[in-house]
Formats: sequence, C-alpha cells, structure tokens
Amino acid sequence: MAYWLMKTEPDECSIDDFARQAESPICWDGVRNYQARNFMREMKVGDSVFIYHSSCKAIGIAGTVEVVKEAYPDPTQENIESNRWSAVDLIFKAKFKRVITLNELKSIPALAKNPLVQKGNRLSVIPFSQTEWNAVHAFI
Repeated sequence: MAYWLMKTEPDECSIDDFARQAESPICWDGVRNYQARNFMREMKVGDSVFIYHSSCKAIGIAGTVEVVKEAYPDPTQENIESNRWSAVDLIFKAKFKRVITLNELKSIPALAKNPLVQKGNRLSVIPFSQTEWNAVHAFI
C-alpha cells in the first residue's frame, strides 16, 4: 500500500463531499500537471490519501479517502481517446475533528523533506512515506 496527499479547493470537492456520499466513489479528475498525473497513474486500489484543502480559510489536511479504482482516462479531457490525462476513483474513509494546518504540518519533523512543506510546491498530488503518514496521524 502507498500513501498520498491530494490538494483540492473545498468549493470544488471537499472532505464533506466525500462524507456525504460515503458509499459512492468520487471521480478525481481535472488534474492538468504531468507529474501529478504520473503520481495518479502509480496509485493502486487500497492506497490511502490525505485530502488537503487549499485556497480557503482553513488550509490543511481535512481527512482521508481511499483509492477504489486505478487510473483511467479522465472523462473531462477534450479528447478522451488521447489518454493524456487520468482520473482515479476515491471513497471516504475519515474526516478529522479539525483541519491540520499547513503551519502545524511544517512543525512535524518527519515532514521536513516532504514537498508539501517546501516553499514553492504547487503539485496537487504528492506521495507520502509510511513514516510521514504515521507522523501526521500521531499529530491529530
């Protein structure tokens, strides 16, 4: 199993959206960055994913979801046959009692080298090691 973080603007798709349809997967589409797309193509069924809210008042990790369908052609791309962009399906696992803020994440020593806390990182999909994943959960 692998671990990931996916950034989203909560007015587009939030942890609450996942919770509202907890029994039904949500298609994670619209990623238009090659490195993020390549990370999505590495995802396997059963991988765990942090949902990170960005561009909002409470920026940070809001909960977790799980990969339930591996990468397939993104249905929102102009030419679906091109297979340039990918989507994955995710399902709700947990909403945290509160958002773990970016400043709090920066204070976790195990995350010091993670791209999330590095200045200038704009990737919407970031791999996490098991150590990093566990460190975030220990912080809650």
